[in-house]
Parts: sequence; C-alpha cells; structure tokens
Amino acid sequence: MEAPDLLSAALDESGIAEEEMANNHSQDPLGNLSRFQIPPHLMNYLPPHMIQQMAQHMAQQMAHHMAQQMPFHHGGSSSKFPPGGGGPMDAKGPGSAPYYMVPPFGFKAGNGATPPYPMFRPPFDMKYAMGPTGMPTQAQHTGEDAEEEEELGLAETYADYTPSKLKIGERHPDPVVETSSLSSVQPPNVWYNLSIPEEVIDRGLLSALQLEAIVYASQQHEVLLPDGSRAGFLIGDGAGVGKGRTIAGIIYENYLLGRKRAIWVSVSNDLKYDSERDLRDIGAGKIEVHSLNKFKYAKISSKVNGSVKKGVIFSTYSSLIGESQSGGKYKTRLKQLLHWCGDDFDGVIVFDECHKAKNLCPVGSSKPTKTGLTVLELQNKLPKARVVYASATGASEPKNMAYMTRLGIWGEGTPFREFSDFISAVEKRGVGAMELVAMDMKLRGMYMARQLSFTGVSFKIEEIPLTKQFISMYNESVKLWVDARAMFQEAAELMEGDSRIKKTMWGQFWASHQRFFKYLCIASKVPFVVSLAREAVKNDKCVVIGLQSTGEARTLEQLEEQGGELSDFVSTAKGVLQTLIEKHFPAPNRKKSLKLLGLGGIVDELSPSPPPSSSTGGHKRKSARQARQGVKRYREASSADDDSDVDVKSEPESDFEPSVSSSAAEESEPSSAVESDAEDDFNPFGDDSDSDDPWASRKNKSKGKNKKQKTKKKKKNEKSMGNGTAPQPVVRSAPTVDSEKKAAGMKQELLDRLEKLGEKLPPNTLDQLIDELGGPENVAEMTGRKGRVVSTDSGTIQYESRSEVDVPLETLNLTEKQRFMDGEKHIAIISEAASSGISLQSDRRAKNQARRVHITLELPWSADRAVQQFGRTHRSNQVNAPEYMFLISDLAGERRFASIVAKRLESLGALTHGDRRAGESRDLSRFNIDNKYGRAALETMMRGLMEMEVPPLVPPPEDYEGDFFADCRKALVGVGLVNEDEFSKMQSLDKDYNNMSKFLNRILGIEVELQNALFKYFTDTLDAIISEAKRTGRYDLGILDLGTAGDNVRRVKVDEFIRNHATGSAKTELHTVGVERGLSFEASQDIWKELTGKEEGYYLSNQVRNGKKTAVLAVADQARRSKEKKEKLFRLYRPNTGLQVRHESITELKSKYKKVAPDEAQPHWKEQYDSSETTCSHVYWYSSCRKKNMGLACEVGLRRRTYHVLSGSVLAVWAKVESVLSSIHGHSSSSKLQVVRLKTEDNLRIVGTIIPSNCVAPLVNVLSQDAEKTNSETF
Repeated sequence: MEAPDLLSAALDESGIAEEEMANNHSQDPLGNLSRFQIPPHLMNYLPPHMIQQMAQHMAQQMAHHMAQQMPFHHGGSSSKFPPGGGGPMDAKGPGSAPYYMVPPFGFKAGNGATPPYPMFRPPFDMKYAMGPTGMPTQAQHTGEDAEEEEELGLAETYADYTPSKLKIGERHPDPVVETSSLSSVQPPNVWYNLSIPEEVIDRGLLSALQLEAIVYASQQHEVLLPDGSRAGFLIGDGAGVGKGRTIAGIIYENYLLGRKRAIWVSVSNDLKYDSERDLRDIGAGKIEVHSLNKFKYAKISSKVNGSVKKGVIFSTYSSLIGESQSGGKYKTRLKQLLHWCGDDFDGVIVFDECHKAKNLCPVGSSKPTKTGLTVLELQNKLPKARVVYASATGASEPKNMAYMTRLGIWGEGTPFREFSDFISAVEKRGVGAMELVAMDMKLRGMYMARQLSFTGVSFKIEEIPLTKQFISMYNESVKLWVDARAMFQEAAELMEGDSRIKKTMWGQFWASHQRFFKYLCIASKVPFVVSLAREAVKNDKCVVIGLQSTGEARTLEQLEEQGGELSDFVSTAKGVLQTLIEKHFPAPNRKKSLKLLGLGGIVDELSPSPPPSSSTGGHKRKSARQARQGVKRYREASSADDDSDVDVKSEPESDFEPSVSSSAAEESEPSSAVESDAEDDFNPFGDDSDSDDPWASRKNKSKGKNKKQKTKKKKKNEKSMGNGTAPQPVVRSAPTVDSEKKAAGMKQELLDRLEKLGEKLPPNTLDQLIDELGGPENVAEMTGRKGRVVSTDSGTIQYESRSEVDVPLETLNLTEKQRFMDGEKHIAIISEAASSGISLQSDRRAKNQARRVHITLELPWSADRAVQQFGRTHRSNQVNAPEYMFLISDLAGERRFASIVAKRLESLGALTHGDRRAGESRDLSRFNIDNKYGRAALETMMRGLMEMEVPPLVPPPEDYEGDFFADCRKALVGVGLVNEDEFSKMQSLDKDYNNMSKFLNRILGIEVELQNALFKYFTDTLDAIISEAKRTGRYDLGILDLGTAGDNVRRVKVDEFIRNHATGSAKTELHTVGVERGLSFEASQDIWKELTGKEEGYYLSNQVRNGKKTAVLAVADQARRSKEKKEKLFRLYRPNTGLQVRHESITELKSKYKKVAPDEAQPHWKEQYDSSETTCSHVYWYSSCRKKNMGLACEVGLRRRTYHVLSGSVLAVWAKVESVLSSIHGHSSSSKLQVVRLKTEDNLRIVGTIIPSNCVAPLVNVLSQDAEKTNSETF
C-alpha cells in the first residue's frame, strides 16, 4: 500500500523502510482510509515536527480523498461518517500530534445537513503554488531540515553596464545598470558600419549606449525571418536612458541611407515636440515631423495635405485607429499610412511605449483591442519595414508581447508555432522563464534593456498617523456607503429595473465607491505635504508632487448646481457620492431610468412616453434601437473607440499613464470636451476597476450622448442573467406607487445623511494644495483639467479657467513645465495622465538646477509602475539626483506597497534615509502580492473567512476583539465581495472574489481597524502559502544565486551545442559545476575572532539525534531587525552548508540552541564537517537513508554538491528540454524551470536552468542529434 507523499518524505528522512507500515494497513475495513493515519509504532522513530506536519497533512489528504471517493449523503444514519467526524484519538510519544479524522471541507461540525457550499476544489494553478495534493498546510520546521536545502540565495539584481562589443562613442552622462541575468550574456559581434556622421559621435550627441542600440537595431534589420518578413528590434530601456534619442538615431541612420520615410507611433501628442527635439539634438533637424491627426482624410502626398513626400509621420495609438465618417478611399488613418508608405516600404516603423498595444492576446472574455489589431495589421501589410519596439516593460509581461511578431521567437521556423504556444510554455514555467527569454533575445542581438542607476537618489518613507477625527470621519463614511449599498439594492428590487439598468447602476456604484475612498486617503496627507513642500523650498530645493487624478468633474457638477457660486472649496469625495445618488439611485423618475439605459438624449426628443405597458413595448424597443444607432454614429466620428485600450478583463495597465492619454479623442473634432473629463475620472487602479470603461463612459457622458456601457462584470442580483449576457428589454408592469414613494424616501434619506457628513469631508486635494502653496502664480500645474477653484485676494472662492491670454490650453502643460524648468515656479504638481513623457529632472540645460524633491501621495501597488513614475524626475544629464518621499497612512496595506517600491529602488541602488526601513523583511519575495501566490492567498483567505475550509489555513489575528470571521463576512457583504440572500441570509462568495485589484479597492470601504486586521490576515495567509510552497520545493523564486556568500564554484565539464535559429546561429551549453559550501572549524574561528556581541558565537542544539548534536556559529545582522518584534536577527554558519540564507531571531535561536565556548563546539563541528564530505544528512542523523538502501546517490546535506546548468540559447531547444524532463520526471515536477546564476572561481558568470542529474545523459543525447556542431571539454 503506498504511503502518502508527506509520509514518504518523512520515511525518506528517517530512513525507515516501508514494509513496517504494511502491518498497519492489512486490517483496513474502510477502503484504505487508515493510510491517512500515522501508524503508532512509527511515532517513536520520527522527529516531533514531522509528526505534527504529517498529522495536519493527512487530515487534509483524507478529507480530500473522501470528498472524491464517497457519495455524500444527506446526514442521517446512512452516511459513512458522522458529520462531526471522529474526535482526535490519543497519540503516542511525547509532544506528538494526534491523528485526526476530519469531515470533508466546507462542513461545520455538528451541522447534520448537506454542506451549504461546494466541496473544496483546489483553485486553478494551485498545483504549482501548493503542497503535494494542492492543499496548503502550515509548515512547522526545525531549523536544520528547512535550511538544509536553502543553499540557493536570492540574487542581487542589477549590475553596472557598459557596451561590451562596441567601442565608439562618449560615455553616457549617468551611471546605467542592467539586470544581472542579462549582464551574464554577451550580445553577438558587431559587423554593421554606421552612416551617422563622425562629428555627431565625437560631439557626444549620441552616447555609447545609444549608439550601441542603433548599431544592433540596424544589424538586426538586415536579417529576414523564415516567413520572409524583416526581423525587428526591441529597446527595453527604462525611463531616463534616452530612448527618444536612440529612436531618432535609428531614423537618422536610415534617412542617410535613402530611406526617407518613417512612422513614429507613441502615446500622446505632446511627445511630438519631444521627437522633434530629439532629432534636432542629434543634428538631424532637417527631418520634418508631421502629426497624422492634422492631416485631412486624403492621400498624405496630395496637395490638400501639403504634399508630404518624406520625413517622419508622428501618430498616437488612438489616431492610428481613426476613421472618417465621410467615407472616401482613404477614410481610415491606416489606409492613408499604407498608401504613403507603398507596398515595398523598407523604412522605419517605431512603436514607442509599445505596451500600449497590449491586449492583442485575448485574456478571459476580453476581445483583442482595435489598437492591438491595427498595430498588427500595419506590420503584416508592410513585411519589409524595419520595425523597432520600444517599451520599458516590454519583456516583463509575456502577454504584452503578442504584437511583437518580428522578434522571430514564435511562428514559422521557430520552436513555437503560435504565440499561444509560446505564452503557455513561458507562463507555466514561472518568473525565471521570462528572464531566460530576455537573455536569449540579448544573445541573438535583438534586445537591450538598460536602466538608469538610482545611485545617489535617496528616499524616505513618512508614515502619517491618522488623527482620531479622521478615523471617525472615515468610519462614518463607511457606514453611509454600507447603508447606501443596501438601499440601492432594495430600491432596484422595488423599482423592478431590468438587469441592464441594474448592471449599469452597480458599475457606477462601485466605481464611485473606489474613487470616494481614494480621495479620502489622499486628503489625509495634504497638511503634511504642504509643510514638507514649504520646508524644501526654504532649503533651496524644488518640489514635484505626483497625484493620480484631479477631481475636476466633481467641481464642475457642484458649480452647475450652485449656479456658478461657490462658498468653499468643493469636496471631491462628497461630490462623488452625491452624483451617484442623484444620477443613479433607482428612484421613480422614469426619464432617469431611461437615462441609465443610455437612452438619455433620445427621450427628450420623443414625446413623453406613457408608462411602458404591453401595448407600448415596441416603442420602448425602438427607442433603444435608435439610441444604439446614435451611439454608433458617434463612435465613428470619434477615433477613440470604446474598446481602444481599456479592456475590463485585462490586468490593470498602468496606474499612471491612462490607457487613452490626454489626447484620447484627439481626432480633431470631439477633442477638447474629452480631455479633462477623461483625465479627471482616470481610475488609478487601471482596468480592473469595477466600473467598465471609466474613459468611455465619462467621455460620452460629456458629449450628452450616453451609450450603453459594456459592463463585462456581472453584478449582484442579476438572477435573470444566467450566463452573463444582457437579455433583451422585457416588457414589465410599472412599479406600484407605494414602492415608488419608498424608493424616493430612501433617496432623500441618503442625500440628507450625505449633507450632514459633507461638513466633515475634505476639499479637493489639488485645489487645496495649490491654494496653500501660494496659488497658481507659484505652482506649475501639469494636469489634464481645464479650470480650477481659487481663493481670491478678497477671500472669496471662485472657479476660473486655467488657460491664459497668450497660451492655448493644449500647450499649457508644456508652458508650465518650462516655467518650472526656468525656475519661475519652484513647485510642480503633476497628474499622471498629463505627465507621460514630461522630463522634470534638474537638467544641465535648464536654468532651474535645484535638487528635486518628488513627493508621492498615492503609491501604485506595482513596483514597475512606480519606477516609471519616478522616471519623471530622475533622468539622464541631471546635475543632482532627486529625493523621493512616499507618504503613507495606516490604511489598507499602504505600508506594504511602500515597501515593495522601496525594495525595487534599493535594488536599483537608491539609499534609504537612516535605517527606519518600512517593514523590513527577511526576504524580498515576501512583499510582492501581485503574483500567483498573492492570488492563491486571496482565494484561500476568502474561503477561510466563509468557513469553507476547516480549520482555516491561518488563525485569526490574536489581538482582534470580537469574532473576526463573522465581522469580516459582514464587512465583505457591505463591500460586495460576499453576497447575502435576502430571505435565507445564506452567504456566498461573489464570483469575482479572487480578483486582487478588486479586493484591494473594495477593502477601503471597511472601517479602519477591521480593514487593517483583514489586510494583516491576508498577508499572514500569503506568508503561510509561500512557506508551504518553499517547503514542498514548488516555490518559484525567480532567479537564484547558486553558491551564495563564500561558496566556491568550480567548473567540472561543459558540453556545447551550436544550432541555427530564425535569425542566425547560437550556442547552448550544458555546464557541470561542483559547489563546495562547507566551513571548516579553522575557517569558522577566523569569523568568531571578529565578533563582539554577547549573543554572537558558537551554539549547540538542545536536540540530540543519533547521539549527535548540531554546532552552529551565530553572527548578528546589524542592519536588520525582525518585523514583528523588532528583535535582533542572526545569520548562522553550519559546518556542512556554510552561511545560511535564512535569518533567525534571538528567540528562535535560544529556543533551539544553547550558547557554548568554542572548545565545546569544536568536536561536534569537526565531526559533521568531516562526515559531510561523503555522508548524507539522513545517514548522519538517523543512521539510514532510503535512497542509499536502494543503491542511489543522495546529496542532501553534503559539503560538496554537483549541479548541471543549461545556459546560452535555451529557447531554441525549449521543446526538447521539456520532453526529456517530463518523460523522466512526469509532467508536474518539471513545472518550473529553476533559473540560477553562478560565478565560478575563474570569474565566469553563468545563468541558466538547473537540470536534474538523472536527465543529463538523455538531454545530451537529444541535443546532439540535430546540432550543427558539438564540443565537450572537461576541466
């Protein structure tokens, strides 16, 4: 009978043979359920932590097994197991765990009936994140067993960068880095000769880095892919390295070779001025730049359009999909471009910030966006064009690479036939796989990714305590929103709105909910920002304040309501809720209800319709149809079609640059009305917000022609909607007078309560900041809004337009930027929408060279985006590096987001002020929640709160007073993540309950104390899941350093395989390396002599195994303290495995070891050091090893270990590696490629993927078969 996974692991470790278990199984009446119990006679052999762990694991295994095997009866005597399950039985052995019988998941003890929720199904993707059966368990190790295998340390991330093969050009003015994994591979040799004049190079107009990218791009452009199209190049440089000049250089190089037409596509029209500047800066000012959207819809080379025959055509992604409603041969921008280029066009097409063309690859139910398809079509129609992709986040998210068809990674003649094959191969393999793809692209000469080093930049995290008054105002707001949700729901039932109306209503409700609490969070920080900014200006520094949204729409609504008179600054938060109640509360105004349907404008034109009864059903349908046609006409007129780049189901695109930039509807006609609205309601959490397309809806509202929103998310109470498709409008009878009255009453009650709360709500952040920092004459505002509220000299408050006499609104931001750079104004406030591409660093060319202090009020929860945002003030050619300040409050994990960003900046070389680091942790991976472990934790936590998992993975927070789970459920009902049935009061999870950004947005609507407790519970769950994944060896750490501090890595052998691929040939290498990681007692003495702390020194374990004790040397880590208790942390050295990766706190250390003098430790140290040369840990501690008994080699705990690392061009042989791994290991164990980086004694850096030793021979065999050339060398 086979033992469960965990048991075999225990047996492995203890070396006990399986036969001993057989006795226990032989009398098994219950269909082998006893294999889920620990046999009593084994209790004496196993270490206590093993027993504990196994007991937990088996309980879960068994429940899982039962859930699958047995039909589940409805309580009563016929079911095989009493619902309460058997109680724990007495277990033998001191400190051992009992063995349990546990009922299936989702079953409350003693509840007698069928379980009210579905049986536990492991969520998808869990098999990689979880333990052997996909069930997370809480790990309980003793130190050694856990650390035995942790010899892989997390790698430091960045290395200094200088061009390796190209020796021309001046040094870049600022230090630049690239990821260590990329720095371990060399690009191909250079054979291309530049045509760019020597003078440009000698004067340093293009730095060595920029020239390197130009050379490799031009070189790559000479290659044709197997399908006949020309190969492309990807520039992955981060903000501030000077991508603009590099692109200008590529265009110039081709211009000099007679390819005088080029297309440059970017995200915002303002960047056209930058492209002209870049061309001028490199001496190519004679190349003209034309804006595509300024052309009439006719041939570009025709007289109407000024006979443009050459130069650069600059377009935004939204212009690219522009159409004219007048028809004609060139009625789309794409047709105009294709005609201008001609069929055999071989000039340059640049897709700048090309991640904006994302969502080409449909995710979930989303359709590919029009932008993505257009970008693809442009490439397909011009196969010989020289394509350059430029994006700082280009290769980090494989899904966003769909339109990069010219890289030759998938398609004809490559290992992946379709893009989808490539995606599934990479995503299945975790973080490391994407790094391998990037390295492979660099090896082939089609990719560069450098980033400005953050050396010299300093940052500090300021925690702003919440005042009592703020907390009480916040909690009151929460109560109002919770009641509002219940009233909206009740009123919608009373008014019998059809599901489409409800859908729109809920979309609006949650979008407003999110915006309201965001505004509150920011408002709590304003007073602090003002004092910081004044302080900085006093010290001759300049201040840049980053905001996400401006709140303009609220201000305008308030103005309209008060007839243009304002008595005080407008409260953005209050405006959000007021608008929601007035416009979207289901009260009896028929016209309003139709407005909700998107039929607003049309109703006014129709005669007032009678209440729809069966006779007028047709009429109602007809008006809906007319409305849709109205929408359609409008859509063609405006280029920014509603699916352009905002797709609800896709992941949030960027907290900063909104997907449709401030040039959203920049196809001349509907332009100005849209910009500020779109920007104001810009939803900081990107597309995962709960409203549909915040852009499209605002945009069209501003035109007075609402359109039916495309809500992709099914909101609650839509029972009629079964499969989530909107039904045709149903003809129903009008609601009764009573219910109308009741609904109207509820609406009024909400408005009255809001009015009362409104007195406490904070004013518009942006207006308040500008006012307190000295008004518009002292503050440069770079946002998308058109007006602002100011306080005049006489003390009155009024609304005024931002535009000035001699400055049109569209260039106002650029004018304001100039004033800041010239030092006329010392404070700049940028909203993310307006700032993409704006440079505000202390530039050597600018008059204002004061040090910049960049203050952020809202942190995005993704480090990549934060770094993009900081790229505004930290760029090349700066006199001094900026200081960053993150202001965080005690709400919803802001502290955690700050630490994610801080980690990223530190790894890029920035310094923290002092050592009060925000929530310092023992390893970097623990902070990041935006990954599969975060999603698994969210799923597990929500199920735990619903008591679908008994017991929950993590116990509730100890310091919480009250019933944590019940309070959480109640609060989650209030924010719509848990649904409650009106009649039965049964609670069930919302279908989107495991959507991370929705969770982070919604929990803001929970009272402060519970909100923090819930977030803490979430992070505890995440820690438990990660430690479980690490324990079962399924944790994907990204890239690891093999042979961490002080290990010696020697190369033993290397096998080389050279093969051809789509754009040349490349070498794949299989290295065999030996790692010596032990520490002799003599070497440990050298470390010991340097120690000064009284707790530092040699320790011996309390536990005796096989008559032996463990000796360790503990060294205090000065820089770190443990997060929870602020205790000192220690690093341990062990005789057999050297310096350990994991830190121990002083409490942990003292619980397991006692401090001893060196001579007492010496014999134990020497014994383990000597034996670990040949003896594995199992034999050393338990006198027996199962692998050894079976005649196999076991390397656990050996001083010297052998690894096999496959490096070089791994993509080309991906499929072969997969087939070998899966045929030998079965599919699941090869589920992630562990990528490692190592530096050998002779200073060679190797990065590659670890190959298990039993796969080496078959792999060498397979790789040799079709290689052009093979070579093998032994050292």
